[in-house]
Amino acid sequence: MGGSRLNHGGTGLLQSLLGSHKQPLHYIPGRAIHHASLTYAGEAKTDARDAVVIADQARIRHDVNLMREPDEVTVELRLLSARREDLVHDRTRAVNRLRALMAHYFPSLQAAFNYATTRGPLVLLTKYQTPAAIRRIGERRLATWLKGQECRKSAVIAAAAVQAAHEQTAVVVGEAAAARLVSRFARDLLRIRDELAELEAEIDTALKGNSSAVPLMTVPGFGMRLAADFLAATGTDLMAFETPDRLASFAGLAPVPRDSGKISGNRHRPRRYDRRLLNACFQAAFIASRTCPASRTFYERKRREGKSHKQALIALARRRINVIWAILRDQTMYNPPKDGTELTALTRSSAVPVSPLRRKDALEEAVILPAARDSEVVRSQSELGETAAFQN
Repeated sequence: MGGSRLNHGGTGLLQSLLGSHKQPLHYIPGRAIHHASLTYAGEAKTDARDAVVIADQARIRHDVNLMREPDEVTVELRLLSARREDLVHDRTRAVNRLRALMAHYFPSLQAAFNYATTRGPLVLLTKYQTPAAIRRIGERRLATWLKGQECRKSAVIAAAAVQAAHEQTAVVVGEAAAARLVSRFARDLLRIRDELAELEAEIDTALKGNSSAVPLMTVPGFGMRLAADFLAATGTDLMAFETPDRLASFAGLAPVPRDSGKISGNRHRPRRYDRRLLNACFQAAFIASRTCPASRTFYERKRREGKSHKQALIALARRRINVIWAILRDQTMYNPPKDGTELTALTRSSAVPVSPLRRKDALEEAVILPAARDSEVVRSQSELGETAAFQN
């Protein structure tokens, strides 16, 4: 038996070696090890002591999760999604610094364009960063140069840049140094833009070769990026979670009771869940609440019940977990309800593990029912608390 506080990243070689020798791997959360170490004698904090605590906890605990060896597609999506997230953060940071510099010496040009999503203004800044330089080249020549750089709407960009240049005739102290830095930031943003396009093409290729990605992307709100984040967090086989309730708990969508004595009914957001999976489910629910009539009906009902916007979206995301579970289990496409009926999940049982060989007789069946038949719906225990207010 192997004990570790790392479930992915940094231990790939070790996991592959142990897996090739048929050694079972178990995952113990770092928070659990931290609290467990307080129950052992002594106050020392060393690597040797941590190893003893991990090994002992893996031996005596019965709730330690057995780690699965991920398939190639899951690992690829995990790596590509993580890299894409890093690039998005780099882009946001570079855009903010670019705007801060331009606001210092050329505020009118800073306010003229959206530098985060459009390529033309960034190409402009690689060569022309000051009011004087833009005035010298003129609108016609600037438009011709931008067109030669394959920029869309080159005439519109040139006209806006020249107008901004004519609005400022003063030269700010340090303008030359700021202009050089702006040019570097613009080149960095163009490089990030190209790499993001390459990564998204790779993610799209990986998703096309996966049997779970196509059904998942038929669910309203799930596009290429959110589907990749979802599958990277869960793996391509959801049957390892055994029930949709466990999947919802892993995603942080199932409220955790905090009862003591006569105080009961308190439900809070869980502390241990996959942040990336929660983000993917929440964003997909947010999109679906505006584009899918069934999800919109469910969301509006929760708002009428007194839930906040965030609580209603969490309830919607939890309900959609049941639908996603059934779709991926049966390898079928999402079938939207007709006539604006509400998204509702019908539960038969969730006590017995689901086998891939028993897909048609599986335990959790997510279906679409009219809102008028909502009283006939039987909900699982976790669904009864899905609308509870998360107080953290």
